[in-house]
Amino acid sequence: MDLGECSKIHDLALRADYEIASKERDLFFELDAVDHLESFIADCDRRTELAKKRLAETQEEISAEVAQKAEKVHELNEEIGKLLAKAEQLGAEGNVDEAQEVLQEVEKVRSRKKDAEEEYRNSMPASSFQQQKLRVCEVCSAYLGLHDNDRRLADHFGGKLHLGFIQIREKLEQLKKTVQDKQERRNQERLKRREEREREERMKKRTRSRSRDRKRSRSRERDRERRRRRSRSASREKRRSRSRSKERDRRRRHRSRSRSRSRHSREQSHKSSRDRDRERDTKRSSSERRSDGLNGRTESRRHDDREAGEI
Repeated sequence: MDLGECSKIHDLALRADYEIASKERDLFFELDAVDHLESFIADCDRRTELAKKRLAETQEEISAEVAQKAEKVHELNEEIGKLLAKAEQLGAEGNVDEAQEVLQEVEKVRSRKKDAEEEYRNSMPASSFQQQKLRVCEVCSAYLGLHDNDRRLADHFGGKLHLGFIQIREKLEQLKKTVQDKQERRNQERLKRREEREREERMKKRTRSRSRDRKRSRSRERDRERRRRRSRSASREKRRSRSRSKERDRRRRHRSRSRSRSRHSREQSHKSSRDRDRERDTKRSSSERRSDGLNGRTESRRHDDREAGEI
């Protein structure tokens, strides 16, 4: 096919560098190659479908049985063409014996082809059989005739276009397999890296949780120690308050005792003073009574004396 001049640089040194570099790491140029070859195959398949539509529109429609017999003749023609192309290639390479063996196989296929053509001819009218029945090649989208001779078949199946598309399709399948294997390896590496990252994350979480647990345990220990200190201080305060209350009670009792004693002493002193006053008063009264008696006696004596004197 006339595709014009290739824009790539075809250099053996660059190819050797690529092969060496591809051993060390994946450059994934196979993806570009797959896309490039898939464009060729897609274009060829599109042309094949268009050619089939044209044939369906232009050729007479036949029954399914006749079409199956015609398909069998086409398959035998394709086999003959491939064998002839192979024989020519072997002859060009100098493998004469192998080329002769291939030619013998060609003769066997030709005899089978004659039988298939006879069966196909008998299954349809002569007028329809004389028409050129075409078929589209599934490999390169070229037209193949039902009554093509061996030379025409050999030129087609041994031609550069047909062989080139065969090579492209084989290379495309190979590259797809290679890309799939590399993608699987890459996915496995990604999974390994993801598992490693998850393992590291789990380890970090474990260490974080352990550190949190340690901090929590330390904080709990500190809280317990604080509570212990608080309980100790509270118990000390309670003991101190109890001792203070006891001391206060002692002081109160002592004060009350001292007050009662002082009150008793005051009462005693007051009683004694009252007794003394009473005694004093009684003494005074007695002395007064005595003095009054004496005075009365003296007065009576005086009165008596006075009366006696008067008398």
